[in-house]
Amino acid sequence: MRKLASLRCINEILPIEGADNIELAKIDGWQCVVRKNDFKVGDIGVYFEIDSLLPTIEQFEFLKSKGTKSNADGSVGYRIRTIKLRKTLSQGLLIKLDAFTLTCAILAGTDLTEIIGVKLYEPPMPANLRGQMAGLRPIFIKKTDQERLQNLPELFTDNAEEYEATEKLDGTSCTYFFNEGKFGLCSRNYELKEEDVTVYCEIAKQINIKEKLTNLNKNIGVQGEIVGEGINKNPYKLKGHHFYVFDIWDIDNRKYLEAPERIEIVKQLQLEHAPIIEHVNIFEKCKDINSVLLYVNKKSLLEPSTTIEGVVFKPLKSTLHMSFKVINNEYLLKEKD
Repeated sequence: MRKLASLRCINEILPIEGADNIELAKIDGWQCVVRKNDFKVGDIGVYFEIDSLLPTIEQFEFLKSKGTKSNADGSVGYRIRTIKLRKTLSQGLLIKLDAFTLTCAILAGTDLTEIIGVKLYEPPMPANLRGQMAGLRPIFIKKTDQERLQNLPELFTDNAEEYEATEKLDGTSCTYFFNEGKFGLCSRNYELKEEDVTVYCEIAKQINIKEKLTNLNKNIGVQGEIVGEGINKNPYKLKGHHFYVFDIWDIDNRKYLEAPERIEIVKQLQLEHAPIIEHVNIFEKCKDINSVLLYVNKKSLLEPSTTIEGVVFKPLKSTLHMSFKVINNEYLLKEKD
């Protein structure tokens, strides 16, 4: 599970030009504007990542003037976004340790998400995406998610890995699976009823995925992004709805297929793959997080006028290193919700 709230060590404090009351704190691969003299290098603070939905408790009362957001699960809280203050990028929220009464060990990396009651912000879904639940997401299907590179600074050390760099599409994730003779479909969090009036069912019929997976007769989950009209403002200006595969989960062996096998199965199933930018040793090309962020500041391969949401990097061969994502800051700054 994603550590939305955690104890973090401050690596660096930098001045902000023209600012008397604020400065910039560096936390692993993140940077966050803080009140001047609240922190010094080596201090441990409570850090809340972007996309955190903070509970409406006393510690966050200072966020009240910015208003609350409703979450997909019906909860209400304060959303943390990427912003700019004095032309300086600020990602997340850093609060002094003494704001909370903690009984856990004060160690950098300690997860406080559940302790504080922080949730991942997921906007309420439009009617065409809700669907009727058939149950919780099956335990044999891995949930679609990637860790952010900002939380993995160790990957910059002695990493000669070659990665597949794939455009991260801005839509809704979906999984179609075949397991022990049964076909099913899932949204990000739930298994859905096969016969329903939703975009997930529409796409299933459109690409004939049930018949294709049945004929293939492999216990796999085909995971991808549905994009198009009525989904996240359709940044790709597409007609109708489209499904782009980004991963295939091997149910029997509990692992993702490597790129060559994944692409071969996508071809067999006559599906579309998420746009592949290139194969790259990103840590030879880019020596720090800022240069990687510059690398992912691109235009979409689906629609050249659209700012790319981000890039997902997956090792091509070995399993020494994990896959990860890097979200484009220009995309994050344009978010309105």
